Amino acid sequence: MSRLTITASTPLCLLQDSGRFGVRHLGVTQGGAADWCSMSWANWLLGNALDATVIEITLGGFALVAEEACCLALAGADLGAQIDGQPLAPWRSFNLDKGQILQLTQPLLGARAYLAAPGGFVAPKVLGSTATVLREELGGLDGMGLPLAKGATLEYHGLSRPTRGVPRQHQPDLRSRKPLDLVLGAQIGQFSGQSLFEVFNTVWTLDSRADRMGIRLLGKTLAYQGLPMISEGIPLGAVQVPPDGQPIVLLNDRQTIGGYPRLGALTPLALARLAQYLPGANLRFRPVLQGEAWKTHQNYLGSYL
Repeated sequence: MSRLTITASTPLCLLQDSGRFGVRHLGVTQGGAADWCSMSWANWLLGNALDATVIEITLGGFALVAEEACCLALAGADLGAQIDGQPLAPWRSFNLDKGQILQLTQPLLGARAYLAAPGGFVAPKVLGSTATVLREELGGLDGMGLPLAKGATLEYHGLSRPTRGVPRQHQPDLRSRKPLDLVLGAQIGQFSGQSLFEVFNTVWTLDSRADRMGIRLLGKTLAYQGLPMISEGIPLGAVQVPPDGQPIVLLNDRQTIGGYPRLGALTPLALARLAQYLPGANLRFRPVLQGEAWKTHQNYLGSYL
């Protein structure tokens, strides 16, 4: 068993995998990596299962020291990673010698980086997943939903492989501001015609009020004209519109049911892109049908083969 010791961390540094499934009827949310694409590539670099447990590092402020020589992988945002003060680019696996320090400082491009170890980091599975959900006190290093803390020891069992990088054509462009695909559905037909025009023809700004539960958007006020709703199940990526008319995109740690009208839901690929946006960033939506979204998703999954 190999070990790493955390020397710096923040409440935004969490163990994550693909999340919990089959438990929402118990009121338990999904959790899991906000940028599932970057998590999967970090694991791919080491030959892991694509959903093996990784560290999700949001905005930096994280460091660890190798207790013995090891091979790790980093994908996602450029958070100013360094090995003993020397720059380390993401989207590659790399070696650490015993005593070397890996540090992720601050966002240079994107918001979330994913650090993988051979075989995945060791943590107890709670309801089938190691994903950390602070609100529900589930998952993480001790199964109690706590963020990673300074002084904690990380363990993994897998064997190191030769280092490699993610092919450039498969690395997402984190500078891109192409519209995010929104699958139409739910109550979209009960918004005013003007509101439907505004949804897809204006720019929305990410509010600073954002976390792993949801991201508020600022822009034109949307008007819902339907009847009051009974609470219903909330899918990942749902775009709710509360009474103030400002949309909220619901993420991995969302509630399981809600009673606000919805425009639809972002596709998984759009959600992965959104997870890398910083507060104050601008975005636009593009309407898509479910069939088109499914085809695009399947084509992307083929890039891991």
